[in-house]
Amino acid sequence: MATTQKLLLLPGDGIGVEAMGEVERILAFFNEKSNKVKFDIDRDLVGGCAIDKHGVPLTNEALDKAQASDAVLFGSVGGPKWDDVPFKIRPEAGLLRLRKEMDLYANLRPAICYPALAEASSLRRELVEGLDILILRELTGGTYFGEPKEIVTLENGEKRAVDTTIYTTHEIERVVKVAFDLARTRRNKVHSAEKRNVMKTGVLWAEVSEQVHREYAPDVEFEPILADNCAMQLVRNPKQFDVVVCDNLFGDILSDAAAMLTGSLGMLPSASLGAPDGKNGTRKALYEPVHGSAPDIAGLNKANPIATISSFGMSLRYSFGLIEEADMLDKAISNVLAQGYRTGDIMQPNMREVGTTEMSEAILKELATLAGA
Repeated sequence: MATTQKLLLLPGDGIGVEAMGEVERILAFFNEKSNKVKFDIDRDLVGGCAIDKHGVPLTNEALDKAQASDAVLFGSVGGPKWDDVPFKIRPEAGLLRLRKEMDLYANLRPAICYPALAEASSLRRELVEGLDILILRELTGGTYFGEPKEIVTLENGEKRAVDTTIYTTHEIERVVKVAFDLARTRRNKVHSAEKRNVMKTGVLWAEVSEQVHREYAPDVEFEPILADNCAMQLVRNPKQFDVVVCDNLFGDILSDAAAMLTGSLGMLPSASLGAPDGKNGTRKALYEPVHGSAPDIAGLNKANPIATISSFGMSLRYSFGLIEEADMLDKAISNVLAQGYRTGDIMQPNMREVGTTEMSEAILKELATLAGA
């Protein structure tokens, strides 16, 4: 008998709306074909559209829905329309609140280069073909959440901006343990990126990560690395990395750098996970594409839906335990790319350029073939 799983969809703004619409078609396929799970789907607003309707980027009601769901699938937020809203209610604040209130401290950002897209990378094929890196970003601490965070006017009329980076032993320890756990399921190697040479938080990060390695995961290969050197090495020799764990700010930067190794931000999903539940071991989870709202192409059927579809694929794997289904969805995407289908952001010579809808239709067709439908 199929189990029912509650999935909340938060499309957001810009191309998030279009991409989420295509995910709903994928969801309908699994609801029809799967005898393991049925998805109970709910929807709500987040970001600019929530500001327009409710005056805030995330309502308490939407947050309650997220807390009660087995997983949340998020689109994208923001756009020029909301550039002048107060900082505390900017569209991105809705996403930050979700991460903080759900305590989603571990952000998984895979950078995988499909063989069919190796030529689309900014690096030579031999550097990226077969690339499979996982950037693990601490998500609820550090510079983005530290206080004070302010701009003040000094007595001489100058302005001074302050951001505060704060980390505790516990915050570092729990995310580094996730990195070692993930590495054990992959190629058994972890790099920990920090700036111990100039930042006190980097010193503590290095001390804690090395202690966790000694006491929790001596079986896993471990290598500390300065964050700026990590950025350089990602461009120079990316295949040396397996799992890279880092703080909130460095994780944001390094994951975007890794993204371009794959050819396009439109290709990359992410997962944000919380601590395991003490009773059943499940984690609160939010899944989202790495790309932004791309307002310049919103509504034009030009957006690449693969990152959002792959984010749903990560939910199949990490929240719902549907490994075969997740593998099948990944295979469908890979096959469609091998058949030459491309959205504009990954277009190559002699390939077939398609829009948002056509790309998801091709993936659905391939899913049906793989499922034997």
